[in-house]
Amino acid sequence: MDIKDFESIMDMAIAAEVEAFEFYNNVATTVADKGMKKIFQDLAKEEAGHKASLQNIKEKELQNFSFTAASDYKVAESMALPKLSMDMKPADAIALAMKKEEEAMKMYTGLALAATEPEKVKLFINLANMESGHKAKMEGFYTQMAFPEVW
Repeated sequence: MDIKDFESIMDMAIAAEVEAFEFYNNVATTVADKGMKKIFQDLAKEEAGHKASLQNIKEKELQNFSFTAASDYKVAESMALPKLSMDMKPADAIALAMKKEEEAMKMYTGLALAATEPEKVKLFINLANMESGHKAKMEGFYTQMAFPEVW
């Protein structure tokens, strides 16, 4: 894959992280509940870190970077996307984040399936793996919040 294709794909991935950051940051600034504000501030901060990681990969032209796919317990797949509201419960906020990560993972998986060049397939799979790690983290938070009796 030539460097222009690589940079274009990385720009798309970085833009997705910026979009996620802006979404979480906007929710954090508008929600009144302090607990919800903290959850969304933390999610925004995490997305900013993801963006920085991808920018570093792009700047160093690390086409051979690798993310390992996380275990997938399909928690996100068993739920509907919660509607964003200013009075949503913390578990619903985490569920919303979990579904957003699932959507990103599915997007990259679809792009990998559509790609014809092996290098692009590998790049999209690694980006999907990165998102699967984010999704797994949100699923862990969700199960702890939604089912505290288990812990």
